[in-house]
Amino acid sequence: METMTYPMGGGATRLYSALAHTLSSSGGSSRRVPLPLTHLDPYQPADTTLDPDFCHEQKGSTMSPLDPAEVLQQCEEALSDRPARFRRTFIRPSNGNGDTIRVMQWNILAQALGEGLDSFVLCPPEALSWLRRKYLILDEILTYRPHILCLQEVDHYFDTLQPVLARLGYSSRFCPKPWSPCLDVEGNNGPDGCALFFDESRFEFLDCVSLQLSAMMIPTNQVALVMILRCRSTGRCVCVAVTHLKARSGWEWLRSAQGSDLLRQVQNVVQKHAVRTSAGSDFQIPLIICGDFNAVPNEEVYCRFVTSPLGLDSAYKKLSKDCSTEPQYTTWKIRPTGECCTTLDYIWYTRDTLRVDAVLDMPSDKEIGPNRLPSFSYPSDHLSLVCDFSFKEDQ
Repeated sequence: METMTYPMGGGATRLYSALAHTLSSSGGSSRRVPLPLTHLDPYQPADTTLDPDFCHEQKGSTMSPLDPAEVLQQCEEALSDRPARFRRTFIRPSNGNGDTIRVMQWNILAQALGEGLDSFVLCPPEALSWLRRKYLILDEILTYRPHILCLQEVDHYFDTLQPVLARLGYSSRFCPKPWSPCLDVEGNNGPDGCALFFDESRFEFLDCVSLQLSAMMIPTNQVALVMILRCRSTGRCVCVAVTHLKARSGWEWLRSAQGSDLLRQVQNVVQKHAVRTSAGSDFQIPLIICGDFNAVPNEEVYCRFVTSPLGLDSAYKKLSKDCSTEPQYTTWKIRPTGECCTTLDYIWYTRDTLRVDAVLDMPSDKEIGPNRLPSFSYPSDHLSLVCDFSFKEDQ
């Protein structure tokens, strides 16, 4: 397999010349700028305002586009005093057709949970501050420049991620949890949820469905987004879904029910957009499902996806020698209850229609460090998953 090495994402942006606003030394950072809305969003809080570190345009002004490479360079320069970052390598199990789709899956850690509920006992409080983490998150995304970005535990969508990434060429949708635990934390920034971003230069938006997942016909607190996109270069469509299933042990049955509900609803969306071939049969749209499933590979919900009639496979099994084993971990943290090192995050794809061209490997135990995640050099307790896909030629 061919390998390519990339520096690990991390670092913070300083004052972007076109993006950021120099805060006064007298502590004027509490000033917030109203977010200009281009359409009504049912999940849009009435008092949403832009993060002042990222934008200083007044309401109604035109936001100028940003050069991602320049922003990333400024990010890298800004936190030059941080611990040395580890490096991750792209493993290439196959040679693509030159028209790859890069997908990133990442639970970014909700700010309210990181500071208020998750109790990362060996992580310094300063490393959990939003002032630092928001820059680390942006740097990680821009390091790998995904065409499709699937995020969980997003509680700074409207004031930070959406407006910043929009100026970097991404369109997006957000679906909050109806009873988000973030709302129980004092000084929270609203509910956390799932967000799905896509590169507008690469994809055309066709449809999107927001889901509140159910178990035995009863709505739960977990959500998903299912989006249909058309690739501008090939004209082919792809269905992308993002979700975050119920956490904690003892809830395996609920995750299984939520997974079944998601598979059923995704299949409904795919069938709605299926293409009728000249032979009279339906050609199913290629499917990518990303998420923090909060489930280890031997759990029932994982088995449901493996055996689904949609023909799904897990992209990160490509890291193993026999392409049949998940990585040892996608999350590694230390809480008062002990150390947790396990695999909970996945990128599923339809194996008959998509080819995995590259998979970003996991950093080593030594690289992550004894205090684990999050840390001063990495903003979340979950590692990002990044895959390159291409459409199979016979499709």
